[in-house]
Amino acid sequence: MDYVVRIVTTAEVPTAVIAKATRWEDFPDVWRPLLGEVWTFLRGSGLTTGRNIMLYKDDLPNVEIGAEVTSSFEAAGRVVPSSLPAGRAAATVEYGPPSPAGLARAHAAVKDWCATNGHLLTETRWEIYGHWLEDQDPAMFETEIYWLVQSGPSS
Repeated sequence: MDYVVRIVTTAEVPTAVIAKATRWEDFPDVWRPLLGEVWTFLRGSGLTTGRNIMLYKDDLPNVEIGAEVTSSFEAAGRVVPSSLPAGRAAATVEYGPPSPAGLARAHAAVKDWCATNGHLLTETRWEIYGHWLEDQDPAMFETEIYWLVQSGPSS
């Protein structure tokens, strides 16, 4: 798949998340139960919700797993208010049902494009998962990939 990578300015987006320090080899077993716990809270919260998110703060990884929300709230157990970062970011879209291989290709495309075009990346990156629609062609499902840009040419 050819990825279109672009530099964008992102706004801070409020989220409801569970933060966790984990290891990459454990991550496939960690994310789903944490996301389920967030949604259990959200269903009874009265908050207006958006798409699922995964925010990777570094390469350990320290992650935040949850969903977009439209307003702040009081922490409830492990579910806490947070936000997706504001700033300059390199972005692309992965199409199709999310898979580790597809997401890895999309992240690699962003990193390669930034290296080629002189943009220095931070370790902070995130994924925003589109809404699954029953009558939607699975190949059209979108996962947005973002990496915060440290510096580089103006775009």
